[in-house]
Amino acid sequence: MSFRTGRHFLQIPGPTNVPDSVLQAMAAPTTDHRGPEFATLTLRLLKSIGPVFGTSGPVVIYPASGTGAWEAALVNTLSPGDRVLCFETGQFATLWQEMAQALGLRVDLVPGDWRHGADPEVLARRLAEDTDRTIKAVCVVHNETSTGVTSRIAELRRALDEAGHPALLLVDAVSSLGCLDYRHDEWGVDVTVSGSQKGLMLPPGLGFNAVSRKALVASRTAGLPRSFWSWAPVIEANRNGSFPYTPAINLLYGLDAALRILDAEGHANVHARHARHAAATRAAVHGWGLEVLCADEREYSGSLTAVLLPEGHDADRFRELALERFDMSLGAGLGRLAGRVFRIGHLGHLNDLTLIGTLAGVQLGLELAGVPIDPAGLGAALDVLRRP
Repeated sequence: MSFRTGRHFLQIPGPTNVPDSVLQAMAAPTTDHRGPEFATLTLRLLKSIGPVFGTSGPVVIYPASGTGAWEAALVNTLSPGDRVLCFETGQFATLWQEMAQALGLRVDLVPGDWRHGADPEVLARRLAEDTDRTIKAVCVVHNETSTGVTSRIAELRRALDEAGHPALLLVDAVSSLGCLDYRHDEWGVDVTVSGSQKGLMLPPGLGFNAVSRKALVASRTAGLPRSFWSWAPVIEANRNGSFPYTPAINLLYGLDAALRILDAEGHANVHARHARHAAATRAAVHGWGLEVLCADEREYSGSLTAVLLPEGHDADRFRELALERFDMSLGAGLGRLAGRVFRIGHLGHLNDLTLIGTLAGVQLGLELAGVPIDPAGLGAALDVLRRP
């Protein structure tokens, strides 16, 4: 690649831009992970991470991706042959249910069109049909990174409660944690899965499980094989600020700095900022005369917006052009959406001017790619950002 001036616009839905203070924290000399200084750091982190999940319970931190955290959620709570209900809301929901099958679980898949979230009414019907209570867990992606669709977790919890069904509720919050309002305890989630590389503003490499009391009880009798992923030794070691393995020390330095940033802004303000940037992005898309992939405004994502291109236009070619001309990376369409959709990430370390630059680059790129748009789109986004 030829030399480029200025900053690269990394506007994919993760990994996201890492703040300078987090990079600086990660560059500190590595310390003894069994010494008192690191123990103090660990105890501080475990106290600080809870409010991000909305929980007062344990949060298990792994040196892993969100995919590893998916596996941890399943193997700690379920046994071979257990029946799980999964909602097909996009590519990552599909991958999670494929993992469940590979682990020896029986998966009931609720098919979806990738434009809507998990339907609480469908869940209620499935639970009512399960008179023998054979469904052991319900797996839902809160914010589907491949589609920009957010499922209504509180309503899904209500369906479980109204049915009096004992199934565990397992939720992927990889691209919603630290971006969207999320309430592990209040919503009755049993395991929340997340990763470091999106709203937490870190590089990839940390996976998380927030765990309810009910899930902890289930873990005592769960029969799927587990060793590294087992919660019990991690939670026990965490009591004195240690881990049962060598942790990702410098990433934990970065996590400490990232949590300080989120706390300083205030979690409610973080959620409001993401919602505002999402609204501005959607205003641009509608102003261009294009279509947001998410078909239900109740399920619009605050983390990213997936944009459908008209028939005859290749989203991947447009993305290539935007990268070549403006040094801007946009998210690709995944799975069945390949070539049809591009994704604008507006999550993590982001401000108004960064978003304006992103949307200006998208508008220019669409014009250069020959996609028919109304140039009023950028102005529509600016109108949203002008509001207090």
